[in-house]
Amino acid sequence: MRIRLILLRSWLSFPGAGEGDPFLQIMKLVSLIVPAFNEVASIGPTLGEALDYFERRGTALEVIIAADGTDGTREACRLMAESRREVQVIGQAERRGKGRGIREAVGMASGDVIGFIDADNKTPITEFDKFAQCLNEGCDVAVGSRTLNGSRIERQQPTYRRLGSRIFGLFMHTCVGLNQIADTQCGFKFFRGDVARELFRLQQIDGYMFDVEILYLADQLGYRVVEVPIRWRDDGDSRLELVSGNLRNLREIVSIRWRHRMLVRAMDNEPAAQQPSRF
Repeated sequence: MRIRLILLRSWLSFPGAGEGDPFLQIMKLVSLIVPAFNEVASIGPTLGEALDYFERRGTALEVIIAADGTDGTREACRLMAESRREVQVIGQAERRGKGRGIREAVGMASGDVIGFIDADNKTPITEFDKFAQCLNEGCDVAVGSRTLNGSRIERQQPTYRRLGSRIFGLFMHTCVGLNQIADTQCGFKFFRGDVARELFRLQQIDGYMFDVEILYLADQLGYRVVEVPIRWRDDGDSRLELVSGNLRNLREIVSIRWRHRMLVRAMDNEPAAQQPSRF
């Protein structure tokens, strides 16, 4: 297995601004991507909290909001961006998928660290403290997890959704592997900038299963992934159509190994001495 997983203890945090601060050591600029659809009511508070948080930390921030659709979210975000030069808004009327929106945003991002969060603020941006320490200590990808010891679920999903998530996990691990990662679908993930750009250059899935694809690619390329326990709360709202959406997700999961079969073959044939060392 080319990837190592470290379970980060929940009490990890980093010092305040000054000498030894992980932000100052590796993060001259953080690129924060916010995929958004039908989020007119929630995107403002989420954006405000993120801007205030990074300003308090003294860290330069660029925000890229990826908002396809005709629900008014993109227009509302553009109004906010008029008074905040660090905020950009991309998207168009046609809904092309969350994976595609984030892929295009990563292609625009300039940050030393690139990450994405939920527009409805399911995970408070202050949880980034733990992710900063992970990245500062040498991991390539820091993945939020709702299932680890130390994770704090403030509002659970309905029972049927929790059951569906377990079934999905069994199917996904059978098809793709990634058995060392308990929660592939949490919408709070951060990457070293060069790593994000490489992974999303290879990434192809436009829909929701882009998370699994990205982690599969990280596994195949030997990047070091850390799963981080987080605070999380369900907002009671789902964009997923239960039947057609889940069928599409299943097709995307099944396609991942096939899409990247040439990469896997190349990595398997590459002499061990030439493979990148990430540890």
